[in-house]
Amino acid sequence: MNGRDVSFSLPFIIHRSSFIILFTQRDALSSHTVSQTKSQIQSLLSQADTAPRHRFGQNFMIDQNLVRTVTAAGNIAAGDRLIEVGPGTGTLTEELLASPAAKVVAVEIDRDLSKMLFERFADNDRFTLIEGDALSGKHELNPDLLAQLGSPQTKLIANLPYNIASPLVIELVLAGVEMLVFTVQKEVADRLRAPAGGDAYGPLSVMVQMLAEVELLRTLPPQAFWPAPKIDSALVRLTRRDPMGSVANDFSRFVHQIFSFRRKTLRKALSMSDFNAEMLLEKSGLNGQQRPEEFTPEEFWKMFQFLPQAGL
Repeated sequence: MNGRDVSFSLPFIIHRSSFIILFTQRDALSSHTVSQTKSQIQSLLSQADTAPRHRFGQNFMIDQNLVRTVTAAGNIAAGDRLIEVGPGTGTLTEELLASPAAKVVAVEIDRDLSKMLFERFADNDRFTLIEGDALSGKHELNPDLLAQLGSPQTKLIANLPYNIASPLVIELVLAGVEMLVFTVQKEVADRLRAPAGGDAYGPLSVMVQMLAEVELLRTLPPQAFWPAPKIDSALVRLTRRDPMGSVANDFSRFVHQIFSFRRKTLRKALSMSDFNAEMLLEKSGLNGQQRPEEFTPEEFWKMFQFLPQAGL
């Protein structure tokens, strides 16, 4: 822990660059609590002698109706395991713990907010707190978080930190998370559902559209958050489907390789990625003179299936 003194009183397990706190006491929250207002969030931060940190992409939800809408969009059922990345002061966490979910796993990188969350929810045995980054690398989930994703009824419900939203979403989909409900920058939401040929279309669009049904549920004004971001946000729901099975990660690498040459022709992009361009174009029937960004997710998948390593 780089020499940091951890003064929590309940047991915890230190693992790599993050630590995971497993609570073992009964839930002391007997009634549904009202979502936090802007002034309440400011007060909580003041008491903790902290403030919103731009480097962590912190914009807190202050629209109480939005907090309830996000929770409702998750269609939470008994037995669900809920993942919340960036819980902040715990306003959405309260709603999730008031649901019939079996477990709520919160991932918070901010040490001051982690301590606050611990103090608020330590008596709830359905709550697990992981202090650390949700990502351990650009294309790798925090191992403590990954260990929590084994349940077939795992869902992400979160107000995602702006700075990690895109890579985190794709890694969670690849890891098999059943449903993802989250707020994100509107421009990221547009990339998730972008059609082939547009400027917003890229590897994120291809992978998410192949692995999930994408729904933009609501556009959100900056005033729904504090501090107010400079751009609109969106509430998105991804419902996973799995046409690829065990080769999803290989397909993701293939798509990213081709898109690294998105302004080249497909034939040139394949060759520069060390693939047999002529074989793939002949078998897939795709036009090698078009650019990678002009092909649909299904056409990328069609091409990928003719690779020897696809094993299909």
